[in-house]
Amino acid sequence: MSTLQPLAYIHPSAKIADNVVIDPFVTIAADVEIGEGSHLCSHSVIMDGARIGRNCTIFPGAVIAGIPQDLKFRGEKTLAIIGDNTVIRECVTVNRGTASKGQTVVGANCLIMAYSHVAHDTIVGNNVIIANSSQLAGEVIVDDFAVVGGGSLVHQFCHIGAHVMLQGGSLVNKDVPPYVKAGRDPLAYAGINSIGLRRRGFTSETIREIQETYRYIFQSNLNVSSAIERIEAELPATKERDEILLFVRNSRRGIIKGYC
Repeated sequence: MSTLQPLAYIHPSAKIADNVVIDPFVTIAADVEIGEGSHLCSHSVIMDGARIGRNCTIFPGAVIAGIPQDLKFRGEKTLAIIGDNTVIRECVTVNRGTASKGQTVVGANCLIMAYSHVAHDTIVGNNVIIANSSQLAGEVIVDDFAVVGGGSLVHQFCHIGAHVMLQGGSLVNKDVPPYVKAGRDPLAYAGINSIGLRRRGFTSETIREIQETYRYIFQSNLNVSSAIERIEAELPATKERDEILLFVRNSRRGIIKGYC
C-alpha cells in the first residue's frame, strides 16, 4: 500500500493492493479487498464483505457493503463487489447481499452518482450510469450500458435491459426491455435509444431492425404473446431480435406499457 494514512482506520486483516490511495478519516473493515490504483476519499466507509476492483474511486461519505436493509437478513457472510474503473460518488450506499444471491454487484466502468442507493442482491452490469439520488431496491438487475435518470425509483425484482435510457424521476415497477427509451408517468415505451446505440457502433440497419421488432410489441395492438409469434414468423432472426424476445419471455414482472 503506497499511502498509509495515520488518520484513517485500516483493519490489519484488510487486503489492500499496491498504489491504493487512502485519504484521512477513511474506515476500512477486516473482510475487505481493494485492487491496485484505487482511491478512497476522506470519510468513505468500506465495511466487511467489500470487494473493490482496480482503479476505482470512492468519494466522501460513500458506504460500501453496509448490512442489507432486509428483515430476512440473519447476519450471513455476503459480499458487495465493485468492478474495475468504477466511480462511486458522494454518499452512495451499496449494501451487501443476503442469502438470496449472496452478493450485490456493481460492474466495471460504471458511474454511480451522488446519493444513489444500490440495495441487497442487486446486479448492475458494466458501463452503467446511475444518476443522482436514484434508488435501486433489492434484487434489481440493470444490464450493460443502461442509463438510469436522476431521482428514479426502481421496484424490487425489476429488470432494466441493456442500452436502456430511463427518464429522470421514473417510477419503475415493470421490466424495461433492451435498447429502448422509457419515460412518462406511468412509465411507458418512448422509442428506441437510437442516439446511444449509434454512439456504441450499432449500424442504421440494426437500429431499424430493433425498431421494427418493437413496433410489433408496442404499436400493433397485439398482446405480448401474439406479438412474439408474429415477430418469429415475420422478422429474420438476429442477435438483437432474439435478445429482445428472450428478455420479454423471461420477464418476471411484465414489461412496461406501449405509448401512453
